[in-house]
Amino acid sequence: MDYAATGQEALSRIAGADDLDTLEALRVEFLGKQGSISGLLKTLGKLDPEERKVEGPKIHALRESVTEALASRKDVLETAALDARLASETIDLSLPAPAAPRGVVHPISQVMDELAEVFADLGFAVATGPEIEDDWHNFTALNMPESHPARAMHDTFYFPDRNDAGREMLLRTHTSPVQVRTMLSQGAPLRIVAPGRVYRSDSDATHTPMFHQIEGLVIDKGIHLGHLKWTLEAFLKAFFERDDIVLRLRPSYFPFTEPSVEVDVGYANQGGRRVVGGSGDAPGHAWMEVLGCGMVNRHVIAAGGIDPDEWQGFAFGIGVDRLAMLKYGMDDLRAFFDGDVRWLSHYGFSALDVPTLSGGVGTPA
Repeated sequence: MDYAATGQEALSRIAGADDLDTLEALRVEFLGKQGSISGLLKTLGKLDPEERKVEGPKIHALRESVTEALASRKDVLETAALDARLASETIDLSLPAPAAPRGVVHPISQVMDELAEVFADLGFAVATGPEIEDDWHNFTALNMPESHPARAMHDTFYFPDRNDAGREMLLRTHTSPVQVRTMLSQGAPLRIVAPGRVYRSDSDATHTPMFHQIEGLVIDKGIHLGHLKWTLEAFLKAFFERDDIVLRLRPSYFPFTEPSVEVDVGYANQGGRRVVGGSGDAPGHAWMEVLGCGMVNRHVIAAGGIDPDEWQGFAFGIGVDRLAMLKYGMDDLRAFFDGDVRWLSHYGFSALDVPTLSGGVGTPA
């Protein structure tokens, strides 16, 4: 059999195929189960060994050349088809904008801006840090060594690998590591707030695996608990835009502060919603915990590279999501992360509603 002539004929027909359907038909004709070249391959089994040595390489060479020609022609035809489609299809980029803006600011983003505005007025700068932290910054530098029972209070997401210093890596469980990093980089005095995402393995109506915190830190000389109480009162009055905010401080325990206190705020139930204001001891009112705080433990100040005999400070931590729920009457934390457009259109804020102390830090859209 003249394999060269057979190959030339096949290659000529493939080169002349002018569409993908014709090319597919040729592939089936030559290389399909019943194809002519496939049939030649089947004859090899009937030949004696000497004939097979001669005919086998010729048939395989024919099959490879036809296969390559089919693939090459297919690339050419597909490119031509794409070019023709791109030339014929157009997109009108001059469509008019919608009559009214559809985008809204998420309540968490809005509350973050409100908090930054309030604390900026009190002289605080905003500090940030990595969400993937090491064990030392997240726990040890905050007076929680490896055997400390307070670590059990944090349902931590750990990574399998360690960093170059041999420390365990994790998703930060609070924004307190930012305080340590800022002390190490800037020294004292300091007055910062650190907002951001934090992560703990917990999920229900009032807990999510990822949530938002803002922590504050003041380091200076002569700082005492009275400064902390005044700062929190000024902040809560500005944030809730009420002057009748009443606080109650209860002794508590946090490894990174000593003494430590929980802060309760007075509230009343109105229309099924908690409304902050008034004393929790007044008729129809009650107390609700809103944050934890205290004087910075001297071990934490020392871990930040600052002399605790010369400098003192206070720190506080607040859940941003819960503040948003409390201020704007939301009852389920999980809805914050559902991406439901109906929820966002109801609770969201206008992009032009920039929080200011003079114009109001919390006017819904």
